[in-house]
Amino acid sequence: YGRAPKPGLDFFPLTVNYQEKTFAAGKIPGGYFKREGRPTEKETLVSRLIDRPIRPLFVKGFKNETQVVITVLQHDLENDPDVVGMIAASAALTISGVPFMGPIGAARVGYIDGELVLNPTVDQLPDSALDLVVAGTTDALMMVESEAKELSEETFLDALMFAHRGMQPVIEAIIELAEHAAKEPFDFQAEDHSDVVTAIQGLVGEDIKAAYTHPGKHARHEAVGAAKKKASAALVKTEENPDGVESAKFATAFKECEAHVLRRDIIDNGHRVDGRALDKVRSIVSEVGLFPRTHGSALFTRGETQAIVVATLGTGEDEQYIDALTGTYKEKFLLHYNFPPYSVGETGRMGGAGRREIGHGKLAWRAIRPMLPTSEEFPYTIRLVSEITESNGSSSMATVCGSSLALMDAGVPLKKPVSGIAMGLILEPSGEFAILSDILGDEDHLGDMDFKVAGTREGITSLQMDIKVTGITEEIMRKAIAQASAGRLHILDEMDKAIDGA
Repeated sequence: YGRAPKPGLDFFPLTVNYQEKTFAAGKIPGGYFKREGRPTEKETLVSRLIDRPIRPLFVKGFKNETQVVITVLQHDLENDPDVVGMIAASAALTISGVPFMGPIGAARVGYIDGELVLNPTVDQLPDSALDLVVAGTTDALMMVESEAKELSEETFLDALMFAHRGMQPVIEAIIELAEHAAKEPFDFQAEDHSDVVTAIQGLVGEDIKAAYTHPGKHARHEAVGAAKKKASAALVKTEENPDGVESAKFATAFKECEAHVLRRDIIDNGHRVDGRALDKVRSIVSEVGLFPRTHGSALFTRGETQAIVVATLGTGEDEQYIDALTGTYKEKFLLHYNFPPYSVGETGRMGGAGRREIGHGKLAWRAIRPMLPTSEEFPYTIRLVSEITESNGSSSMATVCGSSLALMDAGVPLKKPVSGIAMGLILEPSGEFAILSDILGDEDHLGDMDFKVAGTREGITSLQMDIKVTGITEEIMRKAIAQASAGRLHILDEMDKAIDGA
C-alpha cells in the first residue's frame, strides 16, 4: 500500500487481483503463447468476491492506494481456491499494519440430503442444492454469494448462521498469527471534516432535502448538483477564497451530508427518494416477442430501470469450452450483461465487458440456471444477452426478470418463472432501522446493506448480500428476507400478465 494518500481522491483506491497459475494443477496453458493471459471470468469473479467483504473494513477516510494480490500456486483439485484466497487476503491485511478492521473469515456451505455441509468439495457440489459462500468477522456477516435449487428463506438463514459459526476457527487462527507476525500499525489519523459537514448543512441542508423530493432521477441529480455548486462556491479553496477547504475534503463532506439528510428522512418520516412506501415496488411494464426475427425477446421495465433481453438457441457446437484448473468442461448456458454508458445518461468507453458487467451477468446466470431443463429434456445451447437501456437501481434483477420472460418466449421449457428484487437497509447507531424494497441507485449508495434475492414462487435460487456495517442482527435479516419474498411474488404476478397477454 502507498505510504501517502493519493491527492484529490474522494474514494478509497483499492484493487484486488486474484490469479490462477496453471502450474498449480500441473497444466500448461492453451493457446499460441502458452502462458497466462488476461484474467479469466473465474478470476474476475473471485477478485470481486474478495473485494466486497474487505473494502468496508478499511478505516473510513483512508485514501492510500492499496492492492491485494492473491495467487493460486497449488490446487488439490478437491477444494475451490476462492474461499482460501479470501482467507489469505484477510490474513495478509491483518498482519500488514494497514488500517484494516478485520480479520474476516470465510466459508462455503452446501445442502446435501437435507443436511448443511461445511466447505463441500468440488465433487460434492453437483449433488448439493446450495452453493453458498459467506464472509464475516467475529460478530457480523459481511458478504454472501449463493446459488440454490429453490430453497426456503428459513433454510437460507440457517445456512448463513451455520457458515458464520464455521468460520470462527479461521478468524481465531488469523488473530493468533497477527500476535506473532504483525507489523507495526500504520500511523493513520482520519481527517476530521465534521466542521465542513456542519457548514454544508447550514448552507444547503434544506436545498438537499428539497432536491430529494423530485421523483425523477435527472431532475433530482440536477437539484443536488445545484446545491453542491452553491456550497462549493462558498467553501472550497480558490484564489478568491484562499482559506477554503480542499475540493476532495469538500466532496467527502458533501457526500456525508447528503447521506445524513436522506437517511434521517427515511428513518424519521418513512419518506423515500421517489415518495414510495418502504415496501412498495416501482411500477412494472413487461412485454415479450419484441423482435420477431430473434428466437426469443423480452422488455422488462421497473421504474427508471429497463432491460431488453434476447434469447438465442444453438446446437452442441455452440457450447463454450472452459479451461479451468480442475479440467476442461463445456457450458451450454450463457448469459451476457451489457451496461452501456448511455443507460445512466453518460458518455464513456465502449469495449469488452468490465468487472461489474461480468459480475452482474453471473448473478443473473446463477438465478436462472436452477430452473433450466436438463440436457436430455432440451439439448440446445442457450445464450441470453441483456442490454440495459436505462438504469436507476437493480439492473441485474431486471436482467433476471427479462431473462425469464425471453426464455419462455423462445419456447425453452423453463421449470418455473424466476424474478428478482434488490433490497436495502438503513441502520442507525441507535438501533433504528428501515428496510427498503426495490431500491433506487441513490438508496443503494447511501444505505448500509444491499442484497439481491431471486427465485420462484416456491423458493430462492440466488441471493447476494453486501453489508457495510456491524450490528445487523438475525431479526433484521429475517425481516428483510421476508419483505424481499413479498416483493418477489408481486413481480412474478406482473410478469405473468406479460406472458398471458402474449
